[in-house]
Amino acid sequence: RKITLTEDGMFLRKRAQEITELVDKTEAAFTADSETIVGEIFIGSGETEAIRYIAKSLSRLQALHPGVTFNLYSGNGEDVSERLDKGLLDFGLFVGMTDLKKYDYLTLPYYHRWGLIMRKDDSLAKEESITPDMLPGLPLLCSRQALIQNELSGWLGIAFEELNIIGTYNLIYNAAVMVEEGLGYAVCIDKLANTSEESPLCFRPFEPAMKVDMFIAWKKYQIFSAAAKKLLEILQDELED
Repeated sequence: RKITLTEDGMFLRKRAQEITELVDKTEAAFTADSETIVGEIFIGSGETEAIRYIAKSLSRLQALHPGVTFNLYSGNGEDVSERLDKGLLDFGLFVGMTDLKKYDYLTLPYYHRWGLIMRKDDSLAKEESITPDMLPGLPLLCSRQALIQNELSGWLGIAFEELNIIGTYNLIYNAAVMVEEGLGYAVCIDKLANTSEESPLCFRPFEPAMKVDMFIAWKKYQIFSAAAKKLLEILQDELED
């Protein structure tokens, strides 16, 4: 006999999984040896080349303390923020705008640019950049985060509702495949989709430039495990150099 959970049942199962993750995370922090730094660090991140800053710091940390491991969660800003708020993550790496008032954070010396992913054989590919007047009428795939936060409306000078948005996405890989198959243009940030010489895709930045800052954030008044605290110290040291 097949059992199907109701909507309330699925909600309770999700909360139970989150509580179990939080208990495991807390137990790992308390069982760590006070002199030897060991344990697991939980990091959430959107898709971004800026993850290299965390990767370099983790590499330094593991060279000093091989007993430290890490758990990397990939998702959009909304997903990462939700898990950070629930205590399931130690740090979140945010791409662009988010509600930073509730966090302490470091600003990275790195930024992305908004633009369009398109096929190289598209007529717009001959342009060096994309201006606001070129977008109306184009079939667009747009990130849900950009729609929720209305990040581009000021640059566009018009509301998103006036654009021809045929689909949304939360991570760029599948959206890029859609574009590759001729399904419109993807509004996204640079350095994420494969636009190498072998790829049929290219990226054209918006002009005037629409830049996206990067932040590593954690909950205010966060009580860190020894491993997470050490990682934060290394991150701060790396950014000061």
